[in-house]
Amino acid sequence: MPIIEAGDPVLRRGAEPYDGQLGPALLERFVAALRLTMRAAPGVGLAAVQVGVALRIAVVEDPAPVPPEVREARGRVPLPFRVLVNPAYAPVGEARAAFFEGCLSVPGWQAVVARPAAVRLTGADEHGRPLDEVVTGWPARIVQHETDHLDGTLYLDRAEPRSLSSARAMAERWTRPVPHDAAAELGFDLP
Repeated sequence: MPIIEAGDPVLRRGAEPYDGQLGPALLERFVAALRLTMRAAPGVGLAAVQVGVALRIAVVEDPAPVPPEVREARGRVPLPFRVLVNPAYAPVGEARAAFFEGCLSVPGWQAVVARPAAVRLTGADEHGRPLDEVVTGWPARIVQHETDHLDGTLYLDRAEPRSLSSARAMAERWTRPVPHDAAAELGFDLP
């Protein structure tokens, strides 16, 4: 499916709670299409609003093929494929983690976003089974990013404006696991 880019109002309106609008067979097909679209992009998450469907549904998956130093610094561990229906999150504790983040709806750009390091995720899966768990590290960042989409929030709304970097600048300058150099050189604070 085509991914909608920033500037389209559907990304800013927020999504309606899912309450069976698609029916089981159509929901299954829609989830499969979201999964294929996310993987083809490639990305680690995709919210329904990013393909123009204003329902509170998202998919997430991260095989985390990263070097050990990135895994350790970012808490980037594998996140198996999951469907999030009507997700919500709340911070767990005071710890925050700040890393560069990108988005399939904002291609070619990344910025540092400070987010809670752990969140309580609630909602349901695609079969209606309830979700209520604590998610930490990079998976917590992914869950927050996709849930924010469903609320009409882009990562840029939460980003440190001075950190905004093109894909080229990221590749040339800011590839370290933690953005300390970027903060010092671009002039912003990390939590």
